[in-house]
Amino acid sequence: MMSQKDSVKALDAQTASLQMNINSSEKQKALYKRTLFVVSISQIFGGAGLAAGVTVGALLAQQMLGTDAYAGIPSSLLTLGSAGAALLVGRLSQAFGRRTGLSAGFIIGGLGAIGVIISAIINSVFLLFTSLLVYGAGSATNLQARYAGTDLANSKQRATAISMTMVFTTFGAVAGPNLVNVMGNFALSIGVPSLAGPFILGAAAYILAGIVLFIMLRPDPLVIARMIQEANQVPNDKGQLATTEHTENKRGIIAGATLMVLTQMVMVAIMTMTPVHMMHHGHGLGPVGLVIGFHIGAMYLPSLVTGVLVDKLGRTAMAIGSGTTLLLAGLIAAFAPGDSMVLLVLALTLLGLGWNFGLISGTALIVDSTETSTRAKTQGTVDVLIALSGAAGGALSGMIVAGSSYLTLSLSGGILSLLLIPVVIWSRGRKK
Repeated sequence: MMSQKDSVKALDAQTASLQMNINSSEKQKALYKRTLFVVSISQIFGGAGLAAGVTVGALLAQQMLGTDAYAGIPSSLLTLGSAGAALLVGRLSQAFGRRTGLSAGFIIGGLGAIGVIISAIINSVFLLFTSLLVYGAGSATNLQARYAGTDLANSKQRATAISMTMVFTTFGAVAGPNLVNVMGNFALSIGVPSLAGPFILGAAAYILAGIVLFIMLRPDPLVIARMIQEANQVPNDKGQLATTEHTENKRGIIAGATLMVLTQMVMVAIMTMTPVHMMHHGHGLGPVGLVIGFHIGAMYLPSLVTGVLVDKLGRTAMAIGSGTTLLLAGLIAAFAPGDSMVLLVLALTLLGLGWNFGLISGTALIVDSTETSTRAKTQGTVDVLIALSGAAGGALSGMIVAGSSYLTLSLSGGILSLLLIPVVIWSRGRKK
């Protein structure tokens, strides 16, 4: 058992280590790179957990409920659950650091995936819906992990830092949908319904992501960033400490939030009903997994290039690019023949790319417009709005298709995405 003297020595050593990170620019650069590496590793697992559930969630509900009208509910519940989790992860991160917030969120998401598996075994719709709410914590955490890479980045590195963490999500996100058949067969071999198979992958992936962050994300980047900000405070004319960082830019926060909310709503709505649309036109799980794999790959794989473009061309230019890309995706999805794999792959790829442009430019706007002392809390609140918009998109998508058509859904989503353009142009006005 550690004595009080040993505890004091350990605390002194930890304090000295933190002080070195604060005072040394080289140490800060090294910690920045280490943070990106650790978060990127966790994102590989997180991407697999996210994609596994997205691919078959609607199909599992359709099978258990026996109707298409509520096929969008799983996506809605998942994103609604992620709203509460986003708030929780943001508050935990603000109070205790990224390590605590992110690891807790991923592990909770893994427990939700286990609940979905049990619900499929016992055929309980109530347990399915409850577990999907909990499972949403994983997707919220996977999304919030992008902020961790920006804590120690300067203003010219932020979008690139976001993209570097997101690009690693691609490996897991693309693998998840393409393992649908494999995991389905594995599930059947152990007496579990095949559509619950991907959630077995999701449970393992989310829990592993949480363990990686809990063990390896030391020292905590947000804690170090706050200490650096405090160290850079200077006395003002009255002898009080004043920070050298910019004050909060409310227009930037509103624009960044609006950008991400609209892109999330459009993306989730069209993506949710595409597997159902394909099944109605005779496609099996393999082709569905392929299309969703291309879609999720386009959501994350271009990130490294997107981040550089956002830093070089600016947040506004890439936000406009997001709106026009989503419009094109909606038009192709709306008018593509249901049996055309090529056009469906193209539409869902553009849908993912437009989301990618919007998420990275919107995230950069939020980071630019907030202070370190309140950044994680604000980020969590914004991600709540993103999740709620996704929940709305998922819930309405099934109803729109059941009441009208997939064409109407896709066309409406594409047109809605254009609303973000005047908002980001407005944000360039006087800061308030």
